[in-house]
Amino acid sequence: MEKQKRIVLIGKTKAGKTTLCQYINKEDLVYHKTQTVQVINDSLIDTPGEYLERVKMRGALNVISVDADLILFVQDATEKETMFPPAYAGSFAKPTIGVVTKCDLATKEQTERAAGFLKMAGAKKVFITSSVNGTGCEELLEYLGFSK
Repeated sequence: MEKQKRIVLIGKTKAGKTTLCQYINKEDLVYHKTQTVQVINDSLIDTPGEYLERVKMRGALNVISVDADLILFVQDATEKETMFPPAYAGSFAKPTIGVVTKCDLATKEQTERAAGFLKMAGAKKVFITSSVNGTGCEELLEYLGFSK
């Protein structure tokens, strides 16, 4: 039996990390602020946005990622800026992909800008998604090895 991947979700507060975890686990989408690192079904590691937003706390993300197989950068399509520094993926010794969330609320230009932020940060592949209406999620789930 193949071991399921462990995935760390990293992104700004309100980027959609917890909602994406809920979608992957086929749970009702209920917003709540993630206060601490949460391990979900031993496969998803949901991190508080403050760990990315506060430079002094970014080291914690490196420590958390040690047991992960994949890093998932999450960027809200409606955000005008990003908290991911250029080439940030290089600070993790793991493959990194990007997920643009909330594409149902964004224009094409906003979505493209968000994808550009993730590529600039070093994401090798970027998925455009909406956990609310399911856009792009099937492709992401397949890539992650989760069946819908």
